[in-house]
Amino acid sequence: MAEETTRTKLVASITDMEKDFAQWYTDVVIKAELADYSSARGCIIYRPYGMAIWELIQNEFNARFKQTGHENVYMPLLIPESLLQKEKDHVKGFAPEVAWVTHGGMEKLTERFCIRPTSETLFCDHYANIIQSYRDLPKLYNQWCSVVRWEKTTRPFLRGLEFMWQEGHTAHATAEEAQAETLGILDIYADVCAEMLAVPVIKGQKTESDKFAGAEATYCIESLMHDGQSLQSGTTHNFGDGFARAFGIQYTDRNNKLRYAHQTSWGVSTRLIGAVIMVHGDNSGLVLPPRVAPVQVVVIPVAQHKAGVLELAREVTDALSKKFRVKLDDSDKNPGWKFSEYEMKGVPVRLEIGPRDIENGVVQLARRDTGAKTAAPIGGASASVENLLEDIQRGMYAKALAHLEAHTYSALDMAEIGRVINETPGFIKAMWCGGAECEDTVKKRTGVTSRCIPFEQEALSGKCVCCGKKAEKLVYWGRAY
Repeated sequence: MAEETTRTKLVASITDMEKDFAQWYTDVVIKAELADYSSARGCIIYRPYGMAIWELIQNEFNARFKQTGHENVYMPLLIPESLLQKEKDHVKGFAPEVAWVTHGGMEKLTERFCIRPTSETLFCDHYANIIQSYRDLPKLYNQWCSVVRWEKTTRPFLRGLEFMWQEGHTAHATAEEAQAETLGILDIYADVCAEMLAVPVIKGQKTESDKFAGAEATYCIESLMHDGQSLQSGTTHNFGDGFARAFGIQYTDRNNKLRYAHQTSWGVSTRLIGAVIMVHGDNSGLVLPPRVAPVQVVVIPVAQHKAGVLELAREVTDALSKKFRVKLDDSDKNPGWKFSEYEMKGVPVRLEIGPRDIENGVVQLARRDTGAKTAAPIGGASASVENLLEDIQRGMYAKALAHLEAHTYSALDMAEIGRVINETPGFIKAMWCGGAECEDTVKKRTGVTSRCIPFEQEALSGKCVCCGKKAEKLVYWGRAY
């Protein structure tokens, strides 16, 4: 009874997601020890558990990027104002979010520096110096860093003044190569979300009004959170030769003709951690897919003061550690508290060993996603855990996909969009004429924004949901973080 009371108290510190989803999210971030607030507004402290999740994501992307020939580099934190001004559309798009450095020590600078909100201008300046011939192409660079954007409203992992991400910047000889790069990286983003994070996504193109400042085209992956809101989880941009013309990035082709390079940029950020929280979490805390869990199995000895229990727990931990990320909790906390603590942290599998289990030659395996509990032979624990982790990974993706599909609706008029978004939030598929005025009208009247023009098109009708004129594309609409 005492253990159950302890567990109840710990879980009760999380607001029910059905009551207040935003507060539930914040509670999970803090109580699961993913992050903490810092003294600087809008900037968080990444605690070891949150950082470990980011490192696993980073390692997965690094491996995939390097398989496709990309190399990691690092650019400066500061950008001279004159350099930022070289691409006017780009500057205009980022101006409201830029933080400026105006003094060095006690002296006012003759030229301001901006703290990078993104690094296009730095890469372009560098490429203009090192690209002269077709032999220098392609340039496939990526960097892991933090950026600063002066956001008014912030939320841990989702939106911050400073956040961590990766940003790829590439230069190519032809438009076709740049477009292939843009779509190829988008596929990598979608695959990692599905295969590692168990988060299904919609792939598509952003509308003209929503594309990246200075780009010819922007593509994205959109995921659906438990509360029915969308999260833009990654973007890729085809710059054409616009940035190259602004920065003078030219090369001599095989026919000795001078040409401008074609460029791309692309990025995902720590908001992927936010996606994992909001897609999979429940009222007991995190629920982590095994492939992104810093601890895949926690071993908890029950009645560890009794003969043989702790010794066997250590043996099992050592055996499992050869294949999995495992933690043995042999602290003096009571088992009920430990159970609740690792539920809060979303550890996929809890392995329990007690005196009775030793007598029966088994261990108890409890899965975090469903709460189901099974016994496995001590000698076969490793095989049982491997099968269980794979089943959890598949099951979590299937559950998330079912949620996305169940909360994707079709609308033929504005009234239907408004009704769906207010009563059963989710993605709304509706036809669009392609006009910016209609896109803006839908937003003003219903509160939804265009999320993407999906690659997989349907014809729900021949008319625009707003003006009734001929429809050009099907668009996914929704409320977004």
